Amino acid sequence: MDSAPIASTPGLDLAAIRAEFPILAQQIHGRPLVYLDSANTTQKPQAVIDAESAYYATINANIHRSTHLLSERATQAYEGARRRVQRLIHARESREVVFTRGCTEAINLVAQSWGRANLRPGDEVVLTWMEHHSNIVPWQLVCEQTGARVRAVRITDRGELDLDDFRDALAGPSVKFVSLIHVSNALGTVNPVEELVRLAHERGVPILVDGAQAVPHLAVDVQALDCDFYAFSAHKLYGPTGIGALYGKAALLEQMPPWQGGGDMIASVTFERTTYNEVPYKFEAGTPNIAGVVGFGAAVEWLQRFDMAALARHERSLVEALTARLDAMDGIRIIGRAPHKAGVVSFVVEGVHPHDVGTILDSEGVAVRTGQHCAQPVMDRYGVPATVRASFGIYNTTDEVEALVAALGRVRELFG
Repeated sequence: MDSAPIASTPGLDLAAIRAEFPILAQQIHGRPLVYLDSANTTQKPQAVIDAESAYYATINANIHRSTHLLSERATQAYEGARRRVQRLIHARESREVVFTRGCTEAINLVAQSWGRANLRPGDEVVLTWMEHHSNIVPWQLVCEQTGARVRAVRITDRGELDLDDFRDALAGPSVKFVSLIHVSNALGTVNPVEELVRLAHERGVPILVDGAQAVPHLAVDVQALDCDFYAFSAHKLYGPTGIGALYGKAALLEQMPPWQGGGDMIASVTFERTTYNEVPYKFEAGTPNIAGVVGFGAAVEWLQRFDMAALARHERSLVEALTARLDAMDGIRIIGRAPHKAGVVSFVVEGVHPHDVGTILDSEGVAVRTGQHCAQPVMDRYGVPATVRASFGIYNTTDEVEALVAALGRVRELFG
């Protein structure tokens, strides 16, 4: 497969795209690397690697604080990345973008800042059964602190959100907040977020959308969605680890108290009283991951070279190709068959634990994720301990789908 020509999707030159990712040129256990774990973390193009390296080599200084030239350059690079993120998700203002350590920290920020200020005993926070743990545990923590409680909306056998149950969950007067995933990391389901936001707002309930699995695959417009908060990570959209962003409507961010205290989030400090900086800086305490933000901005700039509709079509074609091939194999059960899916296919092999499947696939050079995918309620819903998950990025090809299928044949040989 490494010597065959790579077929391209209209709008995407896959051979040229793959050449921008140095890690894809290596071999694993003597075989060409087939990387099918992008829902876990994406690989990084050379442009992102170079941007971080260049920051440390030529700019490295703290931001917002010093008057020397390096600090001014670092500040410009940092704020320039914020504006790139703003444009990526179509936020109204750059101050509506708060840099965090990732999607997890962004959700924790809202839970601890908005949640502790607004939730009271008996209130409800509505989640869904398809949430990642990072959109469950922060709300459990704040509910323990405030006396509120979590309510989870069911999902169907196909892996879609039960809209009737969602409407029922919103019907009571105790619902004060909704937090849900845009694209399921375990199932690939694309939720009808615009409709869900509308239903929540009809009840006067604010809503946060976990967009970690959506932004790399779909065109996201937070103004069109009208969501109150939107959280995502850089490392799932071809950027660095340890950095992400929270979008929040400016009026809400201004009302919320700081979550962490320290340098740069203050206006003035005395032992009697502290006043806080304006948004978004009120929520960015301490020296941030400046190099990570620079890499984040480079990843956004790199991704925006491509037609997101073409990218979505490409990944959809890979999902359809793999689904068809797995359906033709005996003893394989696909978990999650929603008609609207992003680049994720989860499955189990009859009689073989997913971890054993993953180990054999790795010996064939195929990298997938096995386990609960930080989504244990999803596994409980389908009565499985874990799944094998193949997840696609912009650089994957139909040849790699065939490599996975061939490696699964090896699993069948070894386990009969």
